[in-house]
Amino acid sequence: MKSYAIGDLQGCAHEAAVLLKRIDEHAQGQARIVFVGDLINRGPASLEALRRVKQLADASGGRVQALLGNHDLHLLAVAAGTQQLAKSDTLGEILAAPDRADLIDWLRRRPLALMEKGHLLVHAGLPPQWSAAQALELAGEVETALRGPAWVDFLGQMYGNEPARWDDSLQGTARLRCIVNACTRLRLCGADGTMDFKEKESAGAPPGSSLMPWFEVPGRRSAGTTVVFGHWSALGLLLRPDAIGLDSGCVWGGKLTALCLDDRALLQVDCPAYQRPGGKKAKPA
Repeated sequence: MKSYAIGDLQGCAHEAAVLLKRIDEHAQGQARIVFVGDLINRGPASLEALRRVKQLADASGGRVQALLGNHDLHLLAVAAGTQQLAKSDTLGEILAAPDRADLIDWLRRRPLALMEKGHLLVHAGLPPQWSAAQALELAGEVETALRGPAWVDFLGQMYGNEPARWDDSLQGTARLRCIVNACTRLRLCGADGTMDFKEKESAGAPPGSSLMPWFEVPGRRSAGTTVVFGHWSALGLLLRPDAIGLDSGCVWGGKLTALCLDDRALLQVDCPAYQRPGGKKAKPA
């Protein structure tokens, strides 16, 4: 059975339906699918996208999975009352939906990272200090917190940019926050693994900076495992032996991308620009 990873949907439900049909045709009805996070937000149909993925996962017998991205965690925090909606959010339909409680409960039980066909899948990235095995273990700590009875309290303490550098001795909230930031927000970091969260719109480090993409840090401990990620639309599609970036900017007028992990066959759907840089909604054509 072939396995496919799909980049950030961000509420682009129509494009997701088209892509899933193409996957079904390519895999002859037998596919394992992992969405790499950010199922919702910014796009026009967040509720439909979330419902579709949940229904697929519930009916798949474990063949369909979805990772948690930063927008998914934001929805959980807003639903829990620990964060406010932003002007650019398109989450209102989910929050007002009659099945809101079921959707939120399902979403908070999604993994933060997983292995599939020898690939490590995560929404954003890994600090250079982590091996692939350690990344899975640490992701599991956050998953336990989100699935436990104190999940609302955890979400209330999740936000913040510190600590910006991983240390095995970190404990409590600081430890979990660092894991979340790495797995769902990381793009650039220093050679020592200090994570940067200021540069969001660039495909690389600013001129004169010592920062670099997390997957280019020399001596990265996870380099022996191919890491599949999304989150970085400015970077676009990236296909390297050790790193695969699948956020090809669907919501920004790019493409929605799926990659077969068995043979690297690329499946893509063209998307209209639902958003413009800066969070402004695009005008209808």
